[in-house]
Amino acid sequence: MPKPIRSFLGARRNALAIALTLALPATAATAQAQEPPAGTASDTRHDKATSLDAVVVTATPLQSSAEELAQPVEVLAGEKLDEARGTTLGETIGKLPGVQSSNFGAGVGRPIIRGLEGPRVGVLTGGLASQDVSTVSQDHNVTVEPFLADQIEVLKGPATLLYGSGAIGGVVNVVDGRIAERPLDETVSGRAEIRHDTVNDGVTGMARVDAMGADGALVLHADGVYRNNKDYETPLGRQRNSFVDTKTGALGASLVGDLGFLGFSAARYEDRYGNPGEPGDALEGEAPVHIDMKQNRFELKGGINQAFGIFSGLRASVANTEYEHIEFEGDEVGTRFLSDATEGRLELTHQALAGWVGAVGVQGYERKFQAIGEEAFVPKTKTRAAGLFVTEQRSWDPLQLELGARVDKIESSPFGAAKRDFTPVSLSAGALWKFSDAWRLSLNLDRAERAPAEEELFAHGPHAATASFEIGDAELRKERANQVELGVHYHGAKFEAKLAAYQTRFDGFIYLLDTGEIEDDLPVRQWSQADAKFTGFEGEAIAHLFDGDAGKFDVRVFGDSVRAKLDNGGNLPRIAPGRVGGELRWDADSWRASLGATRYMKQDKVAANETPTDGYTLVDAHLAYHWDAGNLGYEVFLNGSNLTDQEARVHTSFLKDSVVLPGRGVDFGVRVFF
Repeated sequence: MPKPIRSFLGARRNALAIALTLALPATAATAQAQEPPAGTASDTRHDKATSLDAVVVTATPLQSSAEELAQPVEVLAGEKLDEARGTTLGETIGKLPGVQSSNFGAGVGRPIIRGLEGPRVGVLTGGLASQDVSTVSQDHNVTVEPFLADQIEVLKGPATLLYGSGAIGGVVNVVDGRIAERPLDETVSGRAEIRHDTVNDGVTGMARVDAMGADGALVLHADGVYRNNKDYETPLGRQRNSFVDTKTGALGASLVGDLGFLGFSAARYEDRYGNPGEPGDALEGEAPVHIDMKQNRFELKGGINQAFGIFSGLRASVANTEYEHIEFEGDEVGTRFLSDATEGRLELTHQALAGWVGAVGVQGYERKFQAIGEEAFVPKTKTRAAGLFVTEQRSWDPLQLELGARVDKIESSPFGAAKRDFTPVSLSAGALWKFSDAWRLSLNLDRAERAPAEEELFAHGPHAATASFEIGDAELRKERANQVELGVHYHGAKFEAKLAAYQTRFDGFIYLLDTGEIEDDLPVRQWSQADAKFTGFEGEAIAHLFDGDAGKFDVRVFGDSVRAKLDNGGNLPRIAPGRVGGELRWDADSWRASLGATRYMKQDKVAANETPTDGYTLVDAHLAYHWDAGNLGYEVFLNGSNLTDQEARVHTSFLKDSVVLPGRGVDFGVRVFF
């Protein structure tokens, strides 16, 4: 174990211990529930927001709400986030329109946005990249804990210029509040939760505490999560080697005031999970394969809230991550993945100039990646990147125009081979027309470029996760996407609906092609490049059926679909299937309940040497009761998943032929708010 990771182990344990200790209800006997800053979501007492579209999207420099943006955005917060929280980030947000999850067993779930995944989807925590190695291989998880999120923001499409040209498919930003940017409303606030899941005999516990000094200038934060899930049950029996064991915690401190803030946080993430694709065979002397992942993250953030010169505010942040990931074959070390990355960004918002408001900023990172051992199919690589971006907005009631541009310089230097340089340039334009109080129409035009990732350029060797001999192409050129999207949104008193249709034409789309050849007894998959087209739609509608003494009854329906084809007529591999879903919700003063079902369609539009996947329907339900006692809030909950015990296989997974989703399960527990 590297010395920096070993030296921080004690600090992580202290962070977790402090968080769990402070979260005990007795600590908060004199505390009131924390109210959020104006316009943001609250998860302390589940204050009812009239619409999540009104929640502030922190991943935009002007702190706009989702309803005020031309760019397609989804926000998950409050009660909806509590009901959706899962073991992985992808599982947590996987029911948002246009969003699904990858799967490599219970321990891995990276977001898929409009059929795009891997390096095309940026995963951020507090606006900075998670800097793990989840894009290198499908069996690597994201180092983000969904149980500690205040809210999760999903920005779709290539207009995500603020956070790197690589995020050509979208960005998922997890807001964790570890570094406070303003004084708290109460001296102490927080929450704790413990739950048990029957499908895997699992236990998850979390705690979070925020505290402020008497003068309000110093704000402290502590959080922690512990999860222990055993192998889960399926309609076909136990899914061997599907266990998950997670421990994570963080400490943060901020100095806040009217002028601005300055804060620091230190976090430790540990995740140990089995690879169900390699469960081992005791009779044959084969040991099961599991992954042991550790990451230290140190983050410094500061901001100025007052105007100076032409600028209205400033935000600066820098994060360093030390990552180690070991793939064990039984007790023997198979492959080690190491990554050391430092990222920084500076963002300046400016006052109105000829009616335009916006932001300009710079961002850069350096990452050293290394794989050692049997599965070292990607060479040691150093990647440096620097980018300049600008985004502007102007309104002519009822019309709003948004413009953005970004240029990056990216250099990838593999050990023992020639380096590659890229200069991606991305442009975006969006228009929002509010042609009545209830209706708005949006149009987005984007031209985005992405530099190839390390594994796409330099891979060469057997890759157990894909069960193939994987070969990169060091001559790959930039990938370019030209997208047009048209959206309509209706927001009335009794009915809400939104629908979007889009088409993205890729010049030089990079994908993993099954060549049909064999090397070292493994099928050869080659990173290749060809023109492609993605066409899709997504929609959601909510009808407010009844609001009276018996409570509120709502019906929600949603659907999404994407068709991905090469220009030569072939299909792209592992594209998420279309789906439709519905949900009935009831919300009273203390009670809330829901019953829903989602139909995943059969995926038979497959690439060469790829097999189709049958469709399936997943039924789920939620029930919760909330009450207050003095200064504490309590909530007991009961959630059911896959209630009809369907056999379900994820088409995007390389393990779909041997691994199925969990069967019928119930999780129940209690939450405490103070």
